Amino acid sequence: MRVLITGATGFVGGHLVEALGRHGAHELHGLSRSAAFAPGWSHLRDRVTLHAADLADDAATESVLRRVEPEWVFHLAGYANAGKSFTEPDAAWRGNLGVTRVLYDAVAKSGRRPRILYVGTGLVYGDAVPGKAAFDEDCALQPASPYSASKAAADLLSYQVTRSPGLDVIRVRPFNQTGPGQTPDYAVPAFARQIAAIEQGRQSPVVETGDLSAERDLTDVRDMADAYVLLMEHGATGEAYNAATGVTHRMSAVLELLVAQAKVRVEVRSKVDPSRKGDTAVTRADVSKIKRVTGWRPRHSLEQTLRDTLESWRVGSSASGAA
Repeated sequence: MRVLITGATGFVGGHLVEALGRHGAHELHGLSRSAAFAPGWSHLRDRVTLHAADLADDAATESVLRRVEPEWVFHLAGYANAGKSFTEPDAAWRGNLGVTRVLYDAVAKSGRRPRILYVGTGLVYGDAVPGKAAFDEDCALQPASPYSASKAAADLLSYQVTRSPGLDVIRVRPFNQTGPGQTPDYAVPAFARQIAAIEQGRQSPVVETGDLSAERDLTDVRDMADAYVLLMEHGATGEAYNAATGVTHRMSAVLELLVAQAKVRVEVRSKVDPSRKGDTAVTRADVSKIKRVTGWRPRHSLEQTLRDTLESWRVGSSASGAA
């Protein structure tokens, strides 16, 4: 099976490469602007052939598709930071809707019909309503940030191209995913990095955070990568699938679990960012469809995910200090 992964050198891309290895031998190709893995993912260099191309460049993207002739395409590339999208809306729209349109146009022009997994986000549903059921795939899309709005538009485009020009696209709407290797632009690794720094005496014993009142469904990225592979194998063209644990956690409780694993005493100080006042506060996912269709079940508990994430920062921070 020839597989092309857009965004292969990113956080999710690295874990997807490892998941594809667990699911059997594949000829793996990655598309990225740099065509180079970050230091933490250097062990993947022998597993993936990387192709340097800007996904916003239609000619370059079509050239890669013609060279690789993939049977599967995992579309992970895009603008990924919901918080920053409030101050960078144009970048969010270009990075999500813009590049997705270029990819689909290039696939259509290539004359081939690979199976494509479009990786969207559960934030397209907006805020959960107290007393109402969790979001299933038939709920209205009511995005609350430029990031989620741009992903919702790309999600709709992904359905439209299954009708005309008839591409084979499956849509997945992952809720929050985290785990080892994620950058500190996101809450859990930001907390873990600070705790590791405190343990090593490189930071005062205070973890600084933003608003911790949000409720999130946090899935281990390793489990999410398995879900993506299973959807390629079992998903139906044009269908959308939520991917999550089905359990939400207040971010203050998530931080408490991390702090409980610290080797030293830690104080928490929160500061609300007024620029994120419109961000989604609560998300709740109905994941019965993906479980029914693929048999997928998350393997990692939240505690294990947090433990592994913290340990990755302890090791990485120690290596940086030694260097």
